[in-house]
Amino acid sequence: MSLQISIVIPIYNEGVIIQQLYTRVKNSLEKITQSFEILFIDDGSTDDSLATLLLLRQSDKRVNVISFSRNFGHQAAYTAGLKYAGGKYIVTIDGDMQDPPEVIEEMYNKIVTEQLDVVNGQRKSRKEKFIKKVFIRLFHKIFSKISGYKEIGNTGNFAIYNRKALSALQELGERIKYIPGLRNYIGFKQGVVLYDRDKRVNGKTKMSFSKLFELAADAVFSSTKFPIRVCLMLGIIGVIVFFFVGIYVIIAKVAGFAIQGWPSTMLSLYFLGFIQLTFLGVLGEYVFRIYKESQNRPIYFIQEMYGEISDSTEDN
Repeated sequence: MSLQISIVIPIYNEGVIIQQLYTRVKNSLEKITQSFEILFIDDGSTDDSLATLLLLRQSDKRVNVISFSRNFGHQAAYTAGLKYAGGKYIVTIDGDMQDPPEVIEEMYNKIVTEQLDVVNGQRKSRKEKFIKKVFIRLFHKIFSKISGYKEIGNTGNFAIYNRKALSALQELGERIKYIPGLRNYIGFKQGVVLYDRDKRVNGKTKMSFSKLFELAADAVFSSTKFPIRVCLMLGIIGVIVFFFVGIYVIIAKVAGFAIQGWPSTMLSLYFLGFIQLTFLGVLGEYVFRIYKESQNRPIYFIQEMYGEISDSTEDN
């Protein structure tokens, strides 16, 4: 394998910052080695992102581009990039420059000198809206408690892998993916590099609260039995509570001091209805995910590849 480093960068409507992103990534990698590729995954962009990437490719043959047929989401983009990345070490980083490319050198030095399999970028601070920071911090704390394996907190997609760790990651065949969670699941020798997460350089964030919630749901439902266990426990508690309520109602009826009217009955019905709808929602999520997995559909389609790109899984 001739390349020392591959860096995988999903792009979706980032045309205004691509040139700056490329320059920072290239400068960072050139401090490590001249043997690298920058693999951009255009995730169905509707702006000039693809055209800008192809111009970069013309001036620097170390830039390779994979273009999707439509927008499939950045977890699908990472999956494609990891499949086609040919380097001995593989870096993943978002394309919005909130994760500073200058940290790559420190991550590379750590994975090599300490002979690790994965080094995670761990955010010690993040320049984002307060509510978003609270939501993300809360998610990481909850996920770490319920996932069943130790999560390296406050990490995202920014990481570097060796081929052994990447091969293990690629053996996990689920189609609904949360790659940071899967990275923790595979184990191996992992370390962290701390960094300050920057504000977005330009344009609007692609990670709205609805997408963050969807990603959090993917992480929880694909990694833990916690939601179904909560339903079971609530069901058991409900049976116990209503058993004693039933005894109380019978005693009250016999003793002649039963509560008159409908309020208590309606309250009980509303409570039971709420619990049932919650249970159905949780079960529906699991059924939907089983259905999606059973369809066995590809999680992305490639419109075109530009550059020297081959399936790296065939080399392993």
